[in-house]
Amino acid sequence: MSSMPSTVPSAFHLRPDLRVIAGLIPAGSRVLDLGCGDGALLEYLVQEKQVRGRGIELDEGNVLTCVRKGLTVRQGDLEEGLADYPDLRFDYVVLSQTLPFLDNPAFILDEMLRVGRHAIVSFPNWGYWRCRLELLLTGRIPQAPDLPQRWYDVPRWQAFTITDFARFTRTVGIRITRQVYLANGRVSPIRKFKNLMATTAIFQLERPMPDADNREEPSSG
Repeated sequence: MSSMPSTVPSAFHLRPDLRVIAGLIPAGSRVLDLGCGDGALLEYLVQEKQVRGRGIELDEGNVLTCVRKGLTVRQGDLEEGLADYPDLRFDYVVLSQTLPFLDNPAFILDEMLRVGRHAIVSFPNWGYWRCRLELLLTGRIPQAPDLPQRWYDVPRWQAFTITDFARFTRTVGIRITRQVYLANGRVSPIRKFKNLMATTAIFQLERPMPDADNREEPSSG
């Protein structure tokens, strides 16, 4: 007698950056996924790691998809959604591939670290060498690796690099505690020239400790 196929989502089917993020989150954590899309990450975390997960998503169709999966997801923009949560309500707050589209990234990151103990963000790296070469040779704004939208598509994005983000975190007083880099969908072992060789970056962030001046920073590349 053949067994019924499993309905539990496999990490293999997650987007590469989401696989990394899933690996950073311990079982049983309280998780808020911002801009959660169709709920792929939340569904995996809930079923495989028994997290207590919630999501915020603007697109009504995606919200309905999440609800059909049995996920707790509310429709709305991130600023309004985050304002409804008390301090330290979650262990991890996730923002995957959404940072380039934010009007006020400093505010959103500050709110993420208000409602959560840890924040995890992923974003495409416009410092990748192919992006640099395309701009040099064609004079056109390159389409970032791992991001399907072009510069004129809605919503509009703001191009930035790994080095830009590292400097931004220092400016707003956020500590980088973990870094993972992808090169064409695979975790990259590179330790130098990340800004040149990585297509996507994943950072875990926290509020700075009073005497924490020894954080690891990405090389400029």
